[in-house]
Amino acid sequence: MQGKSRSPATVGEAIQRMDAYVALGLIGQQEVAQALGVNVTDLTCLGHVLGAGEEPLSAGDLAERANLTTGAVTGVLNRLEKAGYAHRIPDPGDRRRVRVVADPDAAARLVELYGPFYARLEQVFARYTPEETAVIADWFAHAAEAARAHLDALRAR
Repeated sequence: MQGKSRSPATVGEAIQRMDAYVALGLIGQQEVAQALGVNVTDLTCLGHVLGAGEEPLSAGDLAERANLTTGAVTGVLNRLEKAGYAHRIPDPGDRRRVRVVADPDAAARLVELYGPFYARLEQVFARYTPEETAVIADWFAHAAEAARAHLDALRAR
């Protein structure tokens, strides 16, 4: 596959397009959270729990990934358990810690809600060569690092 010829774009234009995408993403997250009966923070944490796969996250790991305090994660886990989306299990290596496991129905519900969007994104990625996709993936990794550094700086103020 050859890459499609595209018009040049400035950094400012790229950031403007990113801002539009992020704004839509925020609204989409709110819609999904509402459909599940949780808030956006709880949805984000549920996504991290599901993303951990077969290796359940500790509550501390979840706090770090979600950029939350451990106290805030306790509240998130209480709400996710009450809603039936996740539960705590003892850490087999350290009984003082707990691990977080998603309910299998939670994964199915998220696939139902996100599946059509991910299918659309796959169609978008089909427009790009594997090399171009690698650049996009690299950009997202570095942009996430920049976002985390900015968040840390904001919290340190």
